[in-house]
Order: sequence, then structure tokens, then C-alpha cells
Amino acid sequence: QVQLVESGGGLVQAGGSLRLTCAASGSIFTIGVMGWFRQAPGKQRELVATVTANPSDTTYADSVRDRFTIDRDNGRKTVYLQMNSLKPEDTAVYYCYVDRLTTNRGPQYGLWGQGTQVTVSP
Repeated sequence: QVQLVESGGGLVQAGGSLRLTCAASGSIFTIGVMGWFRQAPGKQRELVATVTANPSDTTYADSVRDRFTIDRDNGRKTVYLQMNSLKPEDTAVYYCYVDRLTTNRGPQYGLWGQGTQVTVSP
């Protein structure tokens, strides 16, 4: 079955950087929109960034615009989130998301990664 495997989370000081990676494994033909959500304790899950199959088509939450950059490698079926100038408010579990993809067994919708913890210390 298709899996979204995340890596790159960790502990960093304010002002530092991290790069999150989410790789889709399995026999996949096409992938639609890829994105990143995050959820902090006591907060609702929020959309951070998206990128369509055209890597130039991106969106960002206002809170991360100009600090975070989303990118994807369609050949590697991987999406990245480069996080710079990190703030304590960025502390959350980050989840990658794919809205739809196709495999040799047909389409799948609404896939989530397992989540990776990002902690930013003051």
C-alpha cells in the first residue's frame, strides 16, 4: 500500500532552520496536490503550505510566508518543507498530505503522513 513517510523534524533554536521531507512510497503514477499541515497542543490542525503538480503553484499560510518554502520532486515523489527563521510559535507536529494519487490499483484520496515533531526553543 502507499505510504507517506516523513523525516527531518527535531529540536532547533529560534532563528534556526529545518527541512522536512515526505516521500511517497509504492507504485505511484501521479500525485496531485501535496502539502503540509501542523498541529500544536491545544490548537486545531492548520494548513501550512501546498504545492500542486506544477511546482511553481504554491500557497502559504500568512504565518509562514517568506520564512518557509515548499517544493516537490515529481521524479522522487517527494515533497519538502524548508523552514527558516523558525519561531517558538512554529512548534507543532507537522503532517504531510496528498489530496489524491494514482497507482496501478487505481486512485487514492486524502493520504496523511505519520507526523514529525518540530520543536523550536526560545
